[in-house]
Amino acid sequence: MNSLENKHVVVAGAGGFIGGWLIAELIRLGCSRVTAIDLKPINLWYQVHSEAVNKVADLSSLSDCREILRGADIVFNLAADMGGMGFIEMNKAACMLSVLINTHLLKASVESGVERFFFASSACVYRGDLQESPDNPGLRESDAYPAAPEDGYGWEKLFSERMCRHFFEDYGLQTRVARYHNVYGPHGTFRGGREKAPDAICRKVAEAVRSGSNEISIWGDGEQTRSFTYIDDTIRGTMLLMLSDVSEPLNIGSSQMVTINQLVSIVENIAGVQLNHMYEIDAPKGVRGRNSENSKILELLDWEPNVQLETGLEKTYAWIYSQFS
Repeated sequence: MNSLENKHVVVAGAGGFIGGWLIAELIRLGCSRVTAIDLKPINLWYQVHSEAVNKVADLSSLSDCREILRGADIVFNLAADMGGMGFIEMNKAACMLSVLINTHLLKASVESGVERFFFASSACVYRGDLQESPDNPGLRESDAYPAAPEDGYGWEKLFSERMCRHFFEDYGLQTRVARYHNVYGPHGTFRGGREKAPDAICRKVAEAVRSGSNEISIWGDGEQTRSFTYIDDTIRGTMLLMLSDVSEPLNIGSSQMVTINQLVSIVENIAGVQLNHMYEIDAPKGVRGRNSENSKILELLDWEPNVQLETGLEKTYAWIYSQFS
């Protein structure tokens, strides 16, 4: 498949952070038939694009999925009840209920003759025992098995990956699966409990700058490691994978690993401040070390995320700071 230009494309979870940017890219590429779907009222969507047909529906309902996918050619499933580590550690059941969305979208896709189906998975599918050290060499796609993913959210993602595989094997539905690694950028969640580390740190630094305080709270000891993927890279990798012949799950994640303390220092440098670091040792921390190993995406797609963290954070901080004006 070389182009989605003349296809009827449905984006589930279009009212979310990644969904809003994906709709923008589809429109930029000339897709004239884009249907955007989310459970939230449209006035609560992160971005709303008038060029798309914007609808509210409950995609955990099979009947709603059947209605939405009537006549669809391409489906991107980004819909899930999720957030940062603080949210997924405290809402395991809610996260697992997202399996209904993927189940019913897959079933309705087969019934409607959908050509290609994309599922947004997560690095949370990876084995916990490989993420106990901050010196993580990078998680390869094969490291998801033997299965021991993040409890709740990770299990739902891994199960849904397998469902995509079997719908391909049993029904011929062309499925594509991306394992996203910590996506961040402008127009993302930065307050309310669902935000991820880059957005939370940008918000905390912005608050400190605007209030004149000299402190920032950091979850854990700050030595846990992560890699963070800028939204432009995420969308680029998503489109490359969707248009490819690669049916196996692929990491879409930056391999630029930093400690949380280093993340804070980068944002402090952007803001031109030096804050006192107050550590909340008992706060949710997730795994000790996580990074994306990108040899497979380089081999299969001849590409990997390349936006440097400093560049992406500068744009993200500027946007979040502007929200306080």
